[in-house]
Amino acid sequence: MPTLPAHIGLETLVLANLPPVGQIVEGIHRMERSVPMVLTGSTDVVVTSGEGLPPGRRGWAAIALLLAVAMSTLDIAIANTALPTIAMDLHTSPGASIWIINAYQLALIATALPLASLGEIIGHKRVFVFGLVLFVLASVGCAASWSLASLTTARIFQGLGGSAIMSVNAALIRFIYPDSMMGKGMGWNVLIVGTSFAIGPTAASLILSAGPWPLLFAINLPLGALSFFLSVKYLPATPRAPYRFDFVLALFNAGGFGFLVLAMGEATHGVSWRIAGPEFLLAVMFGLLLLRRQVDHPAPMLPVDLFRIPIFALSTVTAVCSFATQGLAFVALPFYFEQILGRSQIATGFLITPWPIMVAVMATIAGRLADRYSAGILGGAGLAVLSLGMLCLTWMGPHPSDWDIGWRMAMCGTGFGFFQSPNLRVLMGSAPPQRAGGASGIVTTARILGQTTGAALVALCFYLEQSHGPMLALALGVGFAGAASVASFLRLLVPARA
Repeated sequence: MPTLPAHIGLETLVLANLPPVGQIVEGIHRMERSVPMVLTGSTDVVVTSGEGLPPGRRGWAAIALLLAVAMSTLDIAIANTALPTIAMDLHTSPGASIWIINAYQLALIATALPLASLGEIIGHKRVFVFGLVLFVLASVGCAASWSLASLTTARIFQGLGGSAIMSVNAALIRFIYPDSMMGKGMGWNVLIVGTSFAIGPTAASLILSAGPWPLLFAINLPLGALSFFLSVKYLPATPRAPYRFDFVLALFNAGGFGFLVLAMGEATHGVSWRIAGPEFLLAVMFGLLLLRRQVDHPAPMLPVDLFRIPIFALSTVTAVCSFATQGLAFVALPFYFEQILGRSQIATGFLITPWPIMVAVMATIAGRLADRYSAGILGGAGLAVLSLGMLCLTWMGPHPSDWDIGWRMAMCGTGFGFFQSPNLRVLMGSAPPQRAGGASGIVTTARILGQTTGAALVALCFYLEQSHGPMLALALGVGFAGAASVASFLRLLVPARA
């Protein structure tokens, strides 16, 4: 497994450059004072959850939202693909270049729940537009970077902008679409995410064939400008909570989740436990401080109040386990395809593509079905198919053809896509309207925790069994998907709402 030379310096860089949440809030207020109608939505009628926007405005609002989601998702996919090219151009090692990815992920997980909470207090539209502006400006910074340190710093702010977009994304969908169409809205969201991941490697290759890697980030400028215009004009204003934002609580949350993901990422890349161990201990310490401080808070930042709703808790477990399955597969399979089966990097990309394509195909189908049928049944069936698909991957012979691999990957993507839209719908629909921000933050947090857990377990599998590590990881994926399926079916036994 790759190591991280210059680890200490880069870790310090990342942690030192994560902006305090107070600065984030002050930045939003400065933008509000300078461009009041943009961020306050002062000309908007506040939309109540459940009624949605009028049909004409609803479509434009959805385009504004989904364009930003596509941009931030695509940026993750193309950055992963272009990492070797960027590392070579910046004269840095492959191990150190991992921080271009890690910096984004750390900023995202550290601030997702605080920004979701902030959206409940000052309005989801404000947080979304602020995140969109910051994401685009940080993309310009990425394109202008001249070193690993400058690019990593820009990626931190880009991750912060992406966090603001993603943390309130699901909450805004709840206010854009009426209750009767929320599954459809979630389906479109999953479709865009799946499609962006599917075309990400191809898009990166085409852009790199036409010019240098900074173009990968510069392309966000026109897309972001269009999304900004539509967001300002069409996104709905949302009700605001009466309580104040707790900065200390945000700091504890950022420390807990940030150090947890950092430690798991370090373990994934073979860093010594002398470094990763203290990071785990810091994550536990900040987590305990977080739980203690928010005991009497009316809307906890880590939404333990929502976890008291059985169907919400089960849906969160389902999400974490399913994304752990995806993380196990997407990290282990490239090693299997290239190092064991001898496929090229290009062939590996094509062999993985059926998974995200089928996620995109199934997203809108499952989303429409979710408006009529139980998420417990839809999600449970989809995750059972995912588990079976992972099992079929582990049963491949020593010399599988592309077809043998392709239909198994498509099967996994079909199951994963069939689960996502119904699960998102029940996560948002089971939470009280005033806690839409907390539920939306959990959507993002569950995804990152699941994927990080999966990646860390792949590293463990390689440590335990070097030659059969990928197959061991896929076997773990079978178990996680099966557990997620059981959790989904258990939702049939509990009330649909609080």
